[in-house]
Amino acid sequence: MQLAIVIGNAISTVKHRSLDNVKLLVCQPLAADGCSRDGAPVIVADYLGAGAGEKIMLTSDGAAVRELYGLQNSPLRWTVLGLVDADLRNNKPTKGAQ
Repeated sequence: MQLAIVIGNAISTVKHRSLDNVKLLVCQPLAADGCSRDGAPVIVADYLGAGAGEKIMLTSDGAAVRELYGLQNSPLRWTVLGLVDADLRNNKPTKGAQ
């Protein structure tokens, strides 16, 4: 699992059939401090409804995600695992939290 921030959407004219009707996001992984970039942006499948600017937890465990969502033979790797409601280090809600 890794903290990331959603920086935009990805649009694909052709994709694997297991990803039909799945929202794709461009996400920037963040370092342990929750602010610094950690590597290059990644394309992430979103089943939870994250939006631009939101902090999320993502996972690269494709096998677990395929099992969780009942997908067979899917190329899925990066997936939104959870939406971050608050950053307890500074006790403030994140963007999109109610």
